[in-house]
Amino acid sequence: MEFAAQIVQINTSRGGVPKRGVGRETVTFSGLSQDDQADKIHHGSPEQALCLYSLDLIMALQVEGHPIFAGSTGENLTIAGLDWRLMQPGEQFKIGHDIIIAITDYATPCTTIKESFKNGEFKRIGQHLNPGWSRLYAQVLQGGEVTVGDSIHLLREEERLAVS
Repeated sequence: MEFAAQIVQINTSRGGVPKRGVGRETVTFSGLSQDDQADKIHHGSPEQALCLYSLDLIMALQVEGHPIFAGSTGENLTIAGLDWRLMQPGEQFKIGHDIIIAITDYATPCTTIKESFKNGEFKRIGQHLNPGWSRLYAQVLQGGEVTVGDSIHLLREEERLAVS
């Protein structure tokens, strides 16, 4: 039986990190309904409605000795079982029954997440220094309810929605 990629944690905060796990959330074009960002200049645009990260990468970073955990780097959705190399800007994914997102960019790490890394080495997850280890930003193309355990699937070209 093939393991489907899934949402393992949904993370929110009133601004800042770490974000804390919740079981269910509403996804709107602005992001998670109960989430906010402390820095509105660098975060929170429609192209940055959601921040995504891989549980598989978090676990690999823990093996390296980093004190990172799901939500500690500010991601909204922690995902398991997805080949992170598929997560490229321009790709679209369906989450659960209704939500469709488009990957827009790699999230540049900043000093606010330094506590997640040994010796404060937050640039460890920078795309330019370590390709394939970055968190990702996504635009919400179709909102809905997300629940821990929801599946996430790469959409084929013919299934994709137009991005505005």
